[in-house]
Amino acid sequence: MPTYPVLMHTALDATDVRGLAEFYRELLGLRYRPGDAPPTDGSPDDEDWLVLVDADGNRKLAFQEVATLARSTWPSDDVPKQMHLDFRVPTVDELHRHRQRAETLGATLLLDRTEDSAEPLFVLADPAGHPFCILVGSE
Repeated sequence: MPTYPVLMHTALDATDVRGLAEFYRELLGLRYRPGDAPPTDGSPDDEDWLVLVDADGNRKLAFQEVATLARSTWPSDDVPKQMHLDFRVPTVDELHRHRQRAETLGATLLLDRTEDSAEPLFVLADPAGHPFCILVGSE
């Protein structure tokens, strides 16, 4: 039986990663994944990627730092919404297989980061241009 990528979480771009993560943590009753909680020793919080999980440890939302971010003008199309989906697969072989499947379905490759041994990934754009990531990862 074929395997398919698993949606890990929805990732939101933010200029203040901690601030946006705190908003959703409080709003949704989520918690930080281990290692992502704010520092308690007074050291600077220079995180550029944070993940929130539910009570069972399942990923729900992630936050990625960007230098600038124009506020969405939705429902106007002048400045669209800013988020992307992350999908995980268990192995590098599956990563390559699913890149090929995605491209066959109409995706285009935006970034190949498969040489990164810590987290090999592809960033692709769906047929409408929305970016999404397929990466080797665990829950």
